[in-house]
Amino acid sequence: MSKIIALGGGDIRQRDTLKIDKEIIKLSGKSKPRLLFLPTASSDSLGYIGDVKEYFGNFLGCRVSVLCLLNHQLTKQEIKNKILKTDIIYVGGGNTLKMMTLWRKLGVDKLLKEALKNNIVLCGISAGSICWFEYGNSDSRKFTSNSKKLIKVSGLGFIQAFHCPHYDAEAHRQKDLKRMMKLNPLISIALENCCALEVVDDKFRILKSKKSAKAYKIYWKNKKYYKEIISEKVSFLPLKDLLSK
Repeated sequence: MSKIIALGGGDIRQRDTLKIDKEIIKLSGKSKPRLLFLPTASSDSLGYIGDVKEYFGNFLGCRVSVLCLLNHQLTKQEIKNKILKTDIIYVGGGNTLKMMTLWRKLGVDKLLKEALKNNIVLCGISAGSICWFEYGNSDSRKFTSNSKKLIKVSGLGFIQAFHCPHYDAEAHRQKDLKRMMKLNPLISIALENCCALEVVDDKFRILKSKKSAKAYKIYWKNKKYYKEIISEKVSFLPLKDLLSK
């Protein structure tokens, strides 16, 4: 069974995404699951690591471990053991392009594919949500050149769609996604902060930790631009319907 929860944004220090994060834990099937945090996109930020340990560990009761990849000389076997011997993998936000480049260099992309097949819950926020899709609308350039120009970044392709996080929180995202999707045949799933897409095998549903948060299905068809709200439902729906025009 494959399990993915992609969050559009929110601040765990403010417990913005609490309702969604409780669903992540529930999806693992364990009351005190092992949660592996990958802070690659934030350059293994110690502050971020501390926030995740406090929130998911002390507050939500997970057994938290961390996989730092930038400045730690881990063997391939050590990385493999970390990724495949956990119940939940939570990927943090930050520089998506830098993260994906390093993951591919170290073979983490292949290990995450194996984790997907091994019933491990894959989840994350912002860069940590883009990574599960075919492509994402990313602000990675701001980390290197302070540029606001958004770029298309290739993800792992576990969900055959384009993805845009922070759809409400960053105004330039909406205009830029419309431009970016004009030449892309895929559907885009745009998530506002405090909203998430949950995919279990071939079915999906929308999760919210704030009632007003929205999810959108965005695409071009016959030179016309479509932007449709994806309704929040308790039951799961066929993923193929969501990803088709």
